[in-house]
Amino acid sequence: MAYGATRTLAGTGEPGFDGDGDGSTTRLNEPFGVVLAPDGAVWFTDLNNHRICRSDVATGLVETRVGCGELGNDGDGGPALAARIFEPYELRFDAVGNLFFVDMKAHVVRRVDAETGIISTLAGSGAPGFSGDEGPGTSARFAQPHSIELDGDDNLLIADIGNHRIRRLDLATGVITTFAGNGGTGPVAYGSHISETDLHGPRAIAFAASGDMVIALREGNCVVRVDAATGIIRHVAGTGEFGWSGDGGDARQALLAGPKGVALGPAGAIFIADTESHTVRRIDGDTNVITTVLGDGTKHDGPDGDPLRCGLARPHGVFVDAAANIYVGDTENHRLRMISPA
Repeated sequence: MAYGATRTLAGTGEPGFDGDGDGSTTRLNEPFGVVLAPDGAVWFTDLNNHRICRSDVATGLVETRVGCGELGNDGDGGPALAARIFEPYELRFDAVGNLFFVDMKAHVVRRVDAETGIISTLAGSGAPGFSGDEGPGTSARFAQPHSIELDGDDNLLIADIGNHRIRRLDLATGVITTFAGNGGTGPVAYGSHISETDLHGPRAIAFAASGDMVIALREGNCVVRVDAATGIIRHVAGTGEFGWSGDGGDARQALLAGPKGVALGPAGAIFIADTESHTVRRIDGDTNVITTVLGDGTKHDGPDGDPLRCGLARPHGVFVDAAANIYVGDTENHRLRMISPA
């Protein structure tokens, strides 16, 4: 698939915060997670400004929606704009517009009610560690939770990277369990059940239309897929070696460089933010062929235009909508970028 010109939606390229306003003049400070929300706008986490923002693609307006701009972990029961949050990494919305996000350095997952704007903690005691399975999520301990995803069955999946596991929070009961990973840091045991294999650094998760889970392993330099019916894990991309190669061939033979973001697009395509190669790569859903769709493999800033000549700097978040538009948190360029099909 060919893509048109790269476009900066927000950020000047310089870190900082200038208040809400036009995205072309508003400084960001390491945007990470990004998602197209039910309201039709792009929402993203502005990591080192300790905020979550909304970007209106049509008007260019950027507005803070969560966080007062001070790092911390407080505000439960009050308005989200008054709360202190601590390096928010990833965010997702449910079907009615409730916002879920990971406060990574605080080791918690929080929720903002769509109707009231009230913030609450869903999971994590605030202390790092590993504990709490089979009990209430708010008593559990995580070690730098990174990404989250809703599975469609009222469960929130949490990439608990420091514990090398994926945890599952039942939103109806509040009970947390381990869904995937045994805590080990060895190579993935392809063909085994997801509960039995090592998962080295599970950074990002996404669900296919079939219900299969796709996982990007940053330290493992690979992408895997979990069969929804059997729980069996299989190889999708990456040899496990660190690098940037393999475009035009089978993704399983490609070298990946610390992938930290993953998204599913139309026709089953998988998109990854290949963070340390400073690119976004696409894996074809039919052929499993991998290509680079954004970035040139070196760390620099743009320019906007030809997506294969537009430099990125350690991108983290990637999201693909139903029209195959790609939204990227270009983290160390302090920009939110977008490309569309040609």
